[in-house]
Amino acid sequence: MSTLFRRKDINKQRIISSERAAELLENGWHRADLHVHTCCSYDVPPARSMHPENLLLKGKSRGMDYITFTDHDTVKAYDLLGWKTKNLVTGVEVSIKDLENVGHTIHVNVFGFDKQQYSEFDRLVKKESNIYSLIDYLKSNDLPYMYNHPFWFKLSDKPNIPIIPELARHFPVIEYNIQDLKQKNIFSMLLAKYYGKGMAVTTDSHTGGIGKAYTIAEGEDFHEYYNNIRKGRSYMIMDDPSWKHLTREMNAWIELVFSMEKEIREEMGFTSGVGKIDRLVDIFDRYGLSHHQKINGAMMNVMKLISRSGLPVFMYMLSKQPQVSRIGKTVNVLSGIT
Repeated sequence: MSTLFRRKDINKQRIISSERAAELLENGWHRADLHVHTCCSYDVPPARSMHPENLLLKGKSRGMDYITFTDHDTVKAYDLLGWKTKNLVTGVEVSIKDLENVGHTIHVNVFGFDKQQYSEFDRLVKKESNIYSLIDYLKSNDLPYMYNHPFWFKLSDKPNIPIIPELARHFPVIEYNIQDLKQKNIFSMLLAKYYGKGMAVTTDSHTGGIGKAYTIAEGEDFHEYYNNIRKGRSYMIMDDPSWKHLTREMNAWIELVFSMEKEIREEMGFTSGVGKIDRLVDIFDRYGLSHHQKINGAMMNVMKLISRSGLPVFMYMLSKQPQVSRIGKTVNVLSGIT
């Protein structure tokens, strides 16, 4: 059976239109975007619209039945909102660089924990940096967790691609991340199908795009909803292709950078993760250009014009093609696809 046929078969099983999803939602299914960042994450522009309180309202307005914020290695959003807010599910994106077992940084979303449990597994990660110790803790405490963007890697990392299928075996749910390349997400779907894992599509939005893609499943509470995803009794809804999401996210990110509020930035901290961009933002702040509306507007429009051309996204996708080829060889061999 060809790889192409398998890919089409997977898409038919996992992905449905928003129109079909609406029918299921009317019959009691629930939806959630399981990977969303607020300004509590270090790499989110500290604009007022990205405050957890505002994103909680936005998530509700977009029909999310369960709302979770998965900031990078912090639960500050829940300290701000309250740990028992209705329809708010605790979440965090754990970063763990396990040099012994993996060799590169892994991102894991964890859900439904309390404050004590977070302190325990956060301390465990910082002490051991061992992905299997973390997984053992999550299993023993019956905490939902998900393997985030298996084939996305930090710029500073040297990815150990052959280890990823082995890692996938230990996760009940694998993420389809609409900010990653379509080819990489297809490889994730192939792994999920081969190992019998659940899948959830997420926005991984750093700009307030909560609910632009979402996963539906039955479940009167979050654990039941998650367990249905884990068992494959769910569907993913993403009406636009990845390149459109990437372009939209980039445009929104530019707008947020130009609307950053200094006091929020000083409170939350901010870095794009790219040195040149951070220096540009620092210069922007230092000389107070944000207070000059004409200069501010002109610079923002130029950057948005470049972004809307699609060139930055195209160049990014092109730069990742050699990596995609290496991933494809690994996945096809290890999953027995010819």
